[in-house]
Amino acid sequence: MAITKDQLISDLAEAIDLQKSDVRALLEQLGEIVTDALENDGEITLPGIGKLKVSERPARTGRNPQTGKAIEIAAKKVVKLVPAKALTDALN
Repeated sequence: MAITKDQLISDLAEAIDLQKSDVRALLEQLGEIVTDALENDGEITLPGIGKLKVSERPARTGRNPQTGKAIEIAAKKVVKLVPAKALTDALN
């Protein structure tokens, strides 16, 4: 089961004894910082979680599943997570 944003905010507020509104603002600011870092530098490290990197996905030919017709899929940038060793070790 996935954790929701509200559950994450509640858990963090309880863990570090802050108001939920403060934690919500902190998460929103973190999102902006991560976005800016990925746009400018192409990667950001989140300690204990991993490294987020921007990767280029080239243009390719795909198929429409309904008609089987070939379609062109444009090139785009995607974000990839390389998990930290601590996270991998915790899961295994």
